[in-house]
Amino acid sequence: MTDIIESKPPEAPTSVAEVAPAPGRRLGTGWVGYLLGRPDVILSGLVVFAFLVAAIAPGLLSHADPSLAVPADKLLAPGSAHWFGTDQIGRDQFSRMVHGAGPSLRAGLLTIAVSLGAGGLLGLLAGYAGRFANTLIMRICDAILAIPGVLFALAWIAAFGASATHIALAVGIASVPTIARVMRAEVLRIRVSVYVEAAHASGVRPAGVLFRHVLPNSWRPVLALAPLEFGQALLAIGALGYLGFSDSKGSPEWGSMIAQGQTYVVVAPWLLFIPALGLAAVVVAVTHFSRVWNGSHA
Repeated sequence: MTDIIESKPPEAPTSVAEVAPAPGRRLGTGWVGYLLGRPDVILSGLVVFAFLVAAIAPGLLSHADPSLAVPADKLLAPGSAHWFGTDQIGRDQFSRMVHGAGPSLRAGLLTIAVSLGAGGLLGLLAGYAGRFANTLIMRICDAILAIPGVLFALAWIAAFGASATHIALAVGIASVPTIARVMRAEVLRIRVSVYVEAAHASGVRPAGVLFRHVLPNSWRPVLALAPLEFGQALLAIGALGYLGFSDSKGSPEWGSMIAQGQTYVVVAPWLLFIPALGLAAVVVAVTHFSRVWNGSHA
């Protein structure tokens, strides 16, 4: 007598995810698959990486002296000997571009430190200290926002001088209102949450609630603005250098290189377009890369 083996029909899928794989995982898993599907992110990351290498270790990219002038080689077009050509006194433009990344990075980081530190503190006080502090701080921020950032920086430089520190401070202070407004909005949202009210009800001091509950939960959106503000700071510092407000006239600085190249745009257009495109590429790459990063971690 033979046994009849009963077979069960296959169970139907319980969700759409079991029917088809997720679109983001077709090329791989995790960050690998995501990057393979986003060449724009890879390109932006490479530009940012090249900028950081040029700023931190310029000798890895160029061994030429950026201040060495060879009059016999002046206004040479880009070629194998000089990748970005030479300027009006025979200095290698590629070496100057590489060594000019360092001052831009240092000024940008100082700008971000000023804007995040001062803006975050003002926004924290405005959102938590009470109505008087809120009104006073926000009116000060409105007054700063009423002045264009470059004009505010020019007024600051005219008053205190055109050193690298003063330029970074001027650009950073002009960015303080943006950071302060974002921080204030987060603090106002966090201070009415359940765990903050429970901390107040349990007898915790206001300072303890501020630094133990409010601040740790409100700084992330502000920190996410740092790369965006860094790109804007590079653009503002380049604009000030273009206007002639740089730390040293002879040192490689992208804004001043653009200003010098404008004079020779007819006979040597690479002196203008290469530094301008380099600055624009770094600003766009930093901005785009930070937006993609913030969107993926939202």
